[in-house]
Amino acid sequence: MGLLEARRRPAYFRPMDESAASPGLQRLMAAAGAPGRPLPPVRSWTPAVCGEIDIVIRRDGGWTHDGAPIGREALVRLFSTILRLDDDGYWLVTPVEKLKITVEDAPFVAIAVAQADEGLAFTTNVGDLVVAGADHPIRLREGPGGLTPYLEVRDGLEALIARPVYYELAAMAEQRDGAAGVTSAGQFFPLDRAA
Repeated sequence: MGLLEARRRPAYFRPMDESAASPGLQRLMAAAGAPGRPLPPVRSWTPAVCGEIDIVIRRDGGWTHDGAPIGREALVRLFSTILRLDDDGYWLVTPVEKLKITVEDAPFVAIAVAQADEGLAFTTNVGDLVVAGADHPIRLREGPGGLTPYLEVRDGLEALIARPVYYELAAMAEQRDGAAGVTSAGQFFPLDRAA
């Protein structure tokens, strides 16, 4: 790991002792498969609910288990591929079990944006690459600190757009119909009022 990578890595990242993981977490790790594969079809899986697991996705994108940070990035990426949002909350889902987890805000954080031929391409903290558009809209929601920007990543799962990324978007903004916003994949997304 280079110095630049070390500087970008959040201070809370430190290795989790996987041998000390709860039985539920160990079963999830075994059942989820290997990283680098296509996204699993979690929407089509209908396993029995096994209860809750003490996994929390913090507002800053950090994942914890039993209060300790999950520092292994590959494991966090793996878990992010089996995450599902149902009407009753967030779940880690495999073909054989379904465990409820806690998400403080959004499960992902958009940490970078770049202009691409297709539009604005966002990178999330778990390595997803998402081009904003009709299927991946940018939304502003009113919160305690004012308007907060989000990007839909997949199946209702959103990424909080990190403040530096939002500032980049604001620098790209154009005026349309009395609103400042950005265009991506033929869609205009206001940046100064909730949708």
